[in-house]
Amino acid sequence: MLKFTIMEISAELKATLDTLPKKPGCYIMKNADGKVIYVGKAVNLRSRVRSYFHASAQEDHKTRELVKRIADIEWIVVGSELEALILEMNLIKKHRPRYNVRLKDDKRYPYIKVHWADPFPKVTVTRHMQKDGSRYFGPYTSVWAVHKTLDVLRRIFPYLTCDRTITGQDERACLYFDIKLCNAPCIGMVNQEEYRQMIADLCDFLNGRTDPIVSRLQIDMEKASEELRFEKAAVIRDQLAAIENVVEKQKVVSPTYQDSDVIAMARSDREACVQVFFIRGGKLIGREYFLMEGTQDNPDTEVLEEFIKQFYDQAANVPKQVLLPHEIEEAHIIKQWLSQRREGSKVEIKIPRRGQKKELVQMAAENAASTLQTLQAKWEADKHKQTQSLAELQAALDLPTSPLRIECYDISNTQGTAIVGSMVVFERGVPNKSHYRRFNVRTVIGHGDDYASMEEVLNRRFRQWQGAQETTEGPGKKPDPSFARLPDLLIVDGGKGQLSRAVQVLEQFDLLGKIPVAGLAKQNEELFLHGKTRGILLPRNSEGLFLVQRIRDEAHRFAITAHRKRRSKQGLASRLDAIPGIGPARRKALLTTFGSIDKIESASVEELSQVNGINADLAHMIKSHLE
Repeated sequence: MLKFTIMEISAELKATLDTLPKKPGCYIMKNADGKVIYVGKAVNLRSRVRSYFHASAQEDHKTRELVKRIADIEWIVVGSELEALILEMNLIKKHRPRYNVRLKDDKRYPYIKVHWADPFPKVTVTRHMQKDGSRYFGPYTSVWAVHKTLDVLRRIFPYLTCDRTITGQDERACLYFDIKLCNAPCIGMVNQEEYRQMIADLCDFLNGRTDPIVSRLQIDMEKASEELRFEKAAVIRDQLAAIENVVEKQKVVSPTYQDSDVIAMARSDREACVQVFFIRGGKLIGREYFLMEGTQDNPDTEVLEEFIKQFYDQAANVPKQVLLPHEIEEAHIIKQWLSQRREGSKVEIKIPRRGQKKELVQMAAENAASTLQTLQAKWEADKHKQTQSLAELQAALDLPTSPLRIECYDISNTQGTAIVGSMVVFERGVPNKSHYRRFNVRTVIGHGDDYASMEEVLNRRFRQWQGAQETTEGPGKKPDPSFARLPDLLIVDGGKGQLSRAVQVLEQFDLLGKIPVAGLAKQNEELFLHGKTRGILLPRNSEGLFLVQRIRDEAHRFAITAHRKRRSKQGLASRLDAIPGIGPARRKALLTTFGSIDKIESASVEELSQVNGINADLAHMIKSHLE
């Protein structure tokens, strides 16, 4: 019998709790809007899920807030605790529930990819690991860090970057061979076996195994010297010097130390910073930090546990040993899963109590604390810049209040087809992407009238605002939060022409004078404000200008992305119909002559002009629309 002391639950939810099975699986909690707000796993679903509604669980603030919002619970039964663990990770990655502890960045992390399945493997950067025979290294926390690593690697192991088919018979190599960034298998300077050995060395180098590489290269250098191939010997000598330069910067832990990841954590009120040291071949070869969110009210053990699951779900390699600062509750099942990820090779999770391993964990914790402190200082500095930029805008535009909510609008189209308007929202100087909206323009067809398109977009935006006011005053559908508030500053991309259309729309809704409105001209980035006779040029290095530029660029990016998506959905055939002068007869003539849309697109103006009914001007227009 459940005892409810905090709140009463609905009869439907109580019925759901009564039907839960006593089997292992995952449970998915949803709010009234059907959004997934929490995902968990259990050996006994019935016992675990019902425990959230016990009086003792309600004492925890986070659990209490979660339970208040639960409107529905679904579950998936699996065959074992390990299957539940894997399913839980996949569901968290898919839904990113608000009340789960999770890796902060919702993007995919970058990896170094070695295309090992190719005859002459290249080395690239990717955000997707696939089972395609390639070798992956990572994840890294930034693309910049990956490219910096590759810059070093390419000077030691000059791998291919071009798209040539390698036969060894090309007449000349490219510039990269001349500047010693490619060893030119294209002209036969190295054969396939030699090239693949170099790439294998690169992989070993990334894994921290440099001693065998150095030993073999020293033998090769001596052999080349004995055979009087002094140029070859000099190349290997330079390669050895570059390797030594990198290796001497790596901290030696112990020559006999097995491959390990050392993990420790530091916490603030809302986030946790987790530091990972990578020890390979007895050396500390690298480190990365990761941020976890949704950590408030969660104990350290749970935060660390969730990090391990989510990090190793994305990691390219799992070491033999993971060192932690303290015990985790699910150590046995996580070890089983990690061993499976390592393809059956046993993985140990250890909590060192003394000696060098303990010192490594402490060093990782100190680095995590230092990183978190630095990030917090940066966040504070950014907040100061945001406040400064808003104050500068208020002063420059003579606004009655600080523009805490700024909306910016842009139009994107190709010769009047697939016209899309964008609305981006910045609140307190930062983007609020959940309030971004796209508008597929409906009333402007067959010509690129950006002014009319902007008028339609703004009309629809403020009609939505009117509807939201009416909804709040009586029963009905819940209003869209993006349209429920008016902006403190409205910016249209396009200068005086677009500004005049925005003013007309605001007049229709009796909002002119209540909402400051400005047009941003592309030339000189001049702001034209309604009611001002002259444009306003913000100082070139001002935070206010940087904010306006960022908002404008974001509106432009969002509009173009939406336009391209709409254009691809419409397809080339509908784009033919949208070209002025192309009716059913001419479209049929084009398709009869060329056979497909793709061939029409690739045809020259001269070839198009030879089609019956298509003159040179119309041919140019067709090319312009389809390109």
